[in-house]
Amino acid sequence: MASKDVGNDKYRYLLKGDGEKDTKWKYASPPNYDVVNKLFEEGRTKIWPEGSLGEQVQNLVKTWEMEIFHKVDLNDFKTLDPKKYTFSLNGRKPITIEEIGRRFGGGYIPLLQTSMPEELRGYDPYKETVDSAHKAFTTTFPRGFALEILDVYSGPPVIVYKFRHWGFMEGPFQGHVPTGEKVEFYGMAIFHVDEHMKVVSVEFFYDPGELIGGLLKGEKIDTTSAEQLGGAASRCPVLRSTG
Repeated sequence: MASKDVGNDKYRYLLKGDGEKDTKWKYASPPNYDVVNKLFEEGRTKIWPEGSLGEQVQNLVKTWEMEIFHKVDLNDFKTLDPKKYTFSLNGRKPITIEEIGRRFGGGYIPLLQTSMPEELRGYDPYKETVDSAHKAFTTTFPRGFALEILDVYSGPPVIVYKFRHWGFMEGPFQGHVPTGEKVEFYGMAIFHVDEHMKVVSVEFFYDPGELIGGLLKGEKIDTTSAEQLGGAASRCPVLRSTG
């Protein structure tokens, strides 16, 4: 569904003005990042000077992430070139955006690929759909999962940076009660961009187990109790617009 109301997000440069008025959004309307922006501002460890390379990279990554999670039509993507774009996690063979959609459906699943034996996986992304994964993480992180760029080691056309992701487990996850604790992980990434600053390839390096391990600390509860705990959060309209 196309929408004209995109608000005015200071960290995601596409969510301003009427540039997205004809965009088709996965969850019917433009995402609203007010809640996770507050979490970010309260918990960040670095404030980049206005106009600095660090600020530019941070805004690019946040905007790219917004498009990956919330846009459905490749023609609406502006941070990347869909015809050239590839994604790789932890040295795996790069895959195209069409392959991501065909094999994983998009969303969180390609970001959580694992080589662990199936019986040892605390969370198996290959058994999830893009919607079930989205519901699981937006339920356990009702205030969102904030991102900050800690260091930028090189600028365009090969952007290399270190990042931190964090949130508070305030909702159940896979049958585990919420602990209220902060869950975070660190990683590195390489963004290759063209002369128009469009992303043509992404390489991420981090341990998904740091995230999943932090979500399995709570006591295991039965399915009915988990659904009751997560029901209110999953129905919240804000959660459809966080990611």
